[in-house]
Amino acid sequence: MKEKNPLSVVVSETDSPEASQSATEESVQRHWQGVVKRRSFLKGLGIAGATLSAGAFLGAESNAQAAQSSGKLSRGDAALLRFAAAAELIEVDLWQQYNELGGVQGGNPAYIAALSNLDGDMAQYIADNTDDEISHAAFLNAYLISKGAEPVDLDAFRTLPSSQATGAKDVGRLTNLMKLNVDLSWYTRYRSTKNPDLGATFKGPFTIENQPAIPLNDSDTPPDQPQPVPPANPQEARMQAIANTAGFHFAYIEQGGASLYPTLALKATDPEVLRILISIGGVEIDHFGLWHDKAGNAVSQPLAGVTDPVTGLTFPDLNAPKSELDQTNLILPEPCGFINNNLPQCSVIRPTLTQNGGAVATIRSFTKDLLFLGQSEVFFSLVNKLATEADSVRRAL
Repeated sequence: MKEKNPLSVVVSETDSPEASQSATEESVQRHWQGVVKRRSFLKGLGIAGATLSAGAFLGAESNAQAAQSSGKLSRGDAALLRFAAAAELIEVDLWQQYNELGGVQGGNPAYIAALSNLDGDMAQYIADNTDDEISHAAFLNAYLISKGAEPVDLDAFRTLPSSQATGAKDVGRLTNLMKLNVDLSWYTRYRSTKNPDLGATFKGPFTIENQPAIPLNDSDTPPDQPQPVPPANPQEARMQAIANTAGFHFAYIEQGGASLYPTLALKATDPEVLRILISIGGVEIDHFGLWHDKAGNAVSQPLAGVTDPVTGLTFPDLNAPKSELDQTNLILPEPCGFINNNLPQCSVIRPTLTQNGGAVATIRSFTKDLLFLGQSEVFFSLVNKLATEADSVRRAL
């Protein structure tokens, strides 16, 4: 029997199709009966269990800005924090998988060695990033409860399979790291003088499609093999390509948070909610800067040129020929257009407009990443509802 993890979520591979109200409500009610039974257990861990009931899910008022009772969060501020909590639960799930296999106490030596080829401190950074996301999820749900607002728990949707490689726990997962389409547009975006909020579009410097970011099983990726640079055989190359993919996926995930939190913060009314969003957002930006630096090592000598023998993915040398949109040592945001093109260029986080960096954009991006491959229609309905409510909030003056 699979273990249950106290932090959980779920989603489906594509936008959910139309389903009847009664069928959806019956499915949600069945899921949440199990969630309610686990609430006391979650409280004991400091991760207050979700009571986002079927009624709240299906029948909440569309006006996300209407005030609650005196002394409570407005519906708008609560909606912002609920989506942030959902996003953090998703991040916790994926970082826990990376940490089990490649963290400082991870159980897959070959994966740890391959990650260490990107940077000798990768295992410690993975463990620390995981701890940060756990703290964010726990705090946001606890704060919501302290204000009498609905917290978020996606544990009912923990259904995806675990890796079968040494080190991975046999638990239900919320996210799928075994077949990713990693969006690399952030790489050129932050080296460019243009801004997606002013209409610019970007392509990544190469393409990562249908590629695992964690080892799948011990036959495919033996856990005790050496990981020399360059790899000496196909199995070593396979593991290194998986670790390189993880390096780029780390940065992809955290650049999303770097944009999401300021986008949400612009909608907050309560100064304390604003404080929470910009304080947690600052850590997400810190994470992105860290992983941006490490990802570049996968496309620099001596690692550049690694090819996955199974998928055919090759990690090119982005420093040959060198250009500012490719070179690996430009990790700080280049000044770009901001607010409007008549103003001087400014080094900023981008995007920060709702349509490009908001909650719905985040879920859409995660879905295209295949992070939710195999998840349920009910989860898609839920996270899209949370995202839509967050994006609809307008700051009350």
